[in-house]
Parts: sequence; C-alpha cells; structure tokens
Amino acid sequence: HVQLVESGGGSVQPGGSMRLSCAVSASNFPGYCVGWFRQAPGKEREGVATIAPGAVTTFYADSVRGRFTISRDNTKKSVYLQMNSLKPEDTATYYCAALWSLGKTCALSNDYNYWGQGTQVTVSS
Repeated sequence: HVQLVESGGGSVQPGGSMRLSCAVSASNFPGYCVGWFRQAPGKEREGVATIAPGAVTTFYADSVRGRFTISRDNTKKSVYLQMNSLKPEDTATYYCAALWSLGKTCALSNDYNYWGQGTQVTVSS
C-alpha cells in the first residue's frame, strides 16, 4: 500500500518562492514515478511536474517550466517541488502522486494512481 503526505503549502506574494515536500511510504520507492499535480477552483486537475526513478528524467508543464524544479531523494523516500517566481495563477491545491514505473515513461499523464490529500498554495498580494 502506498501513502503520500504533502507538506509545505501556504500563502506567498507574487514573485515569491515556496517548496513543497511529499513523504512516500512505499516498500520500493525507487521503482515509482512520482510527481506533482494541481487543481484550482472550478478547473480540471493538471500535471505540474513528474520525475522518473533515476531522478534524471523530468517532465514539466509549459506553464511552470523554468520556474519550478522537481527533485527526489530515494533514500528519504521523498519528492520535492521548488517553486520560484510564483504567480497568482499558480494558486491551487497541489497533490503529490505516484505510479509504478514498469512500462511507463513517467510523463505527465492520467496514469498516476496513488495520491496524497493535497496542500493549498495561495499566491496573492
């Protein structure tokens, strides 16, 4: 059974930075694709960033590329999202997600099947 717990959300002014963390309880964490998705009120959930098991291959939504950085620490069974130059349109509930990597590219997709409960990020002046 895989459990994911996010932390690090809150409020920040436009242009600010924030770091999200996700602790993953999985017996073989290095074998999972992991990533971040978000959902704003009245909008569909969208993929933000994902990372493959080896921590080298990453995928980003066009809207965050160059501002957000995803990373993982397989020894700590954790995944992180460093968010810089935040904009009001980044306001959303951010979810950590995982997917067993066998046969998968780990790209942003609807295949991710393990989810955390989410953490709120609000960007406002």
